[in-house]
Amino acid sequence: MCGIVGVVGQGPVNQLIYDALLLLQHRGQDAAGIVTQQGRKVYMHKAKGMVRDVFRTRNMRALPGNVGMGQVRYPTAGNAYSEEEAQPFYVNAPFGITLAHNGNLTNAQALKAELFSTDHRHINTESDTEVLLNVLAHELERATRGGTLGPETVFAAVASVHRRVRGSYAVVALIAGYGLLAFRDPYGIRPLSIGRGADGTVMVASESVTLEGTGHHLERNLQPGEAVFVDLQGAVSAKQCADNPKLYPCIFEYVYLARPDSVLDEISVYQARLNLGETLAKRVISTVPPNQIDVVIPIPESSRPSAMQLAQLLGLPYREGFVKNRYVGRTFIMPGQAVRKKSVRQKLNVIGSEFKGRNVLLVDDSIVRGTTSREIVQMAREAGARKVYMASAAPPVRFPNVYGIDMPTASELVAAGRTVDEVRELIGADALIYQDVDGMKRAIGSLNPKLDGFDASCFDGVYVTGDVNADDIAKINEARIGQEDPLEESSSRLALPNAQEI
Repeated sequence: MCGIVGVVGQGPVNQLIYDALLLLQHRGQDAAGIVTQQGRKVYMHKAKGMVRDVFRTRNMRALPGNVGMGQVRYPTAGNAYSEEEAQPFYVNAPFGITLAHNGNLTNAQALKAELFSTDHRHINTESDTEVLLNVLAHELERATRGGTLGPETVFAAVASVHRRVRGSYAVVALIAGYGLLAFRDPYGIRPLSIGRGADGTVMVASESVTLEGTGHHLERNLQPGEAVFVDLQGAVSAKQCADNPKLYPCIFEYVYLARPDSVLDEISVYQARLNLGETLAKRVISTVPPNQIDVVIPIPESSRPSAMQLAQLLGLPYREGFVKNRYVGRTFIMPGQAVRKKSVRQKLNVIGSEFKGRNVLLVDDSIVRGTTSREIVQMAREAGARKVYMASAAPPVRFPNVYGIDMPTASELVAAGRTVDEVRELIGADALIYQDVDGMKRAIGSLNPKLDGFDASCFDGVYVTGDVNADDIAKINEARIGQEDPLEESSSRLALPNAQEI
């Protein structure tokens, strides 16, 4: 999960891209980068850290031009601690191309070997983005050999990329002196939207909130397999470049990853979460009678719509029992289990009066590793709760995700190989209620009947690209974030204490 944006404007775009990245900060807090283009010259600044820390006034002044792109990084492949692997990436031939992508390539290692032996291209990092960039560069070189670059040659190159690359990828790329390219994988696993400003500025971005928050009108989502090329004058060309595209967006975007005010593939994320609360309410009734629940409390912040809808349907009071410190990063993407456990207390504080002497139903968007849930249940008990029930708006996360979410191995997922009651005991709750997979798919899928389905692989173990097996997952895990920050106590940035080996 990363956030990407590309802009072709009528004036300087550095501030616009900066503002867009702030609106995408929830999608990645590890590193940030901006590239702009003036004439045929490319200017770049990228570094580890949050957007506000990476870009100072001197950096912004050094990013001139009316065309540009940016990315906020959440590392799922390569080295999380390497400055070199901050995006965008650049290659000087052909033309000069910079590229950033959101997603994860499942055949990156095979492509890396092929690029070296057949295409004679060198990959200098462990990042699958550099692999994707070099595949695109090679295919652009082939498509333009003996001719000129235009939309049709760009689309021919993207079609070849689709035939070679596997996995999830939403891409923005700048071709120096020519324009902006954006495309989406043939299954549309990762989101990408396009819109236009009143002055004619064209923007593509991971989420619609980026467009709306910068004064642009959302025109549509890119289709799976589709490529869009925007020339330097703002003229937009689009073409379907995949042989057999199907729309299977990642369902975890709606559960947790995306902002609630975004619309992804014509589905309101907020409405999707309301629907999840409605179906979850039916599950709660079958496990805990509502008259045994005094209050419904969400775990901030993604679970709020689901918790509100659930409370309303069950006729129960909805209360805010946790106050979030907004200046502490998300535990989901923080390296090191020791840091994660400590940060839960730093990030959330209880309002004791909402817990004391009550039977509370805590609602979370999902339960991934269980460490945060265990801490939160303990916090509720320490605040005086008589009984603590936990409900998850998503089903049990039982399988690794290989498409760009940090869920790499089954042994690090609390629900993998465990029954619901075993998970309940591990997190210390008096009852545990999960959403069911089919109910989740119906609740969200009903909002756009044109979808072919969802990538729900972390819940149902079905990998929509059809090229992933246990050996592939093992290889992907070996190639992903393999180097730890020496300052961290944990040997794995995702370690789950006492996790069962599967």
